Amino acid sequence: MIRILLADDHALIRAGLRHILNESADVEVVGEAADAAGTIALVRTIDARILILDLSMPGRNGVELIGQIKEINPGIQILVLTIHSEHQYAVRAFKAGASGYLTKESASAELACALTKIASGGLYMSVAMAGRFARHLHEPLDTLPHQRLSNREFDVFRRITAGATIGEIATQLCVSTKTISTYKARVLEKMQLPHGAALIRYAMRHKLFDDQEEP
Repeated sequence: MIRILLADDHALIRAGLRHILNESADVEVVGEAADAAGTIALVRTIDARILILDLSMPGRNGVELIGQIKEINPGIQILVLTIHSEHQYAVRAFKAGASGYLTKESASAELACALTKIASGGLYMSVAMAGRFARHLHEPLDTLPHQRLSNREFDVFRRITAGATIGEIATQLCVSTKTISTYKARVLEKMQLPHGAALIRYAMRHKLFDDQEEP
């Protein structure tokens, strides 16, 4: 029996995952969380083999959360389940310690296969994400400006380019607007861009929008 934890801030998503998982006789959902703090508490107190984790959890950057979870419990396998289909998110998630990356649009078709692969010690990437990786193989070896950003800076950068305001991002990440303004300034400095509009143009030029976000 594979013991599984669910971490997603949307109750309907968790209910949908439970429905899919209940159709399998060899898995058991043993805990759920709706934010970063709750996820950390689950990992500390409940023994499980796999954590299914949403990247956009209230309270902390998702990639940073992966790293913290692996520090607490190095043995737990993390399957990222997210709306973010941009390949840079997957790169950062795997580097932080994730064992799998699956977009929510692929969950119903690929979740069982992903869990089987991860439970056996392997890595899993959704078919759609694998295709996106392949399309980016032609990128130059030199580091692009957005690849020099820290995980938190990249998260703030993507939220800005998705149209979120400083106040909205601060609320989503449970920090002050001053903190987000500081991160925005760092992003602009590292990427050598003059203002927020230039960030959006950069994201469009390098095709950094998730499919559902493209104008």
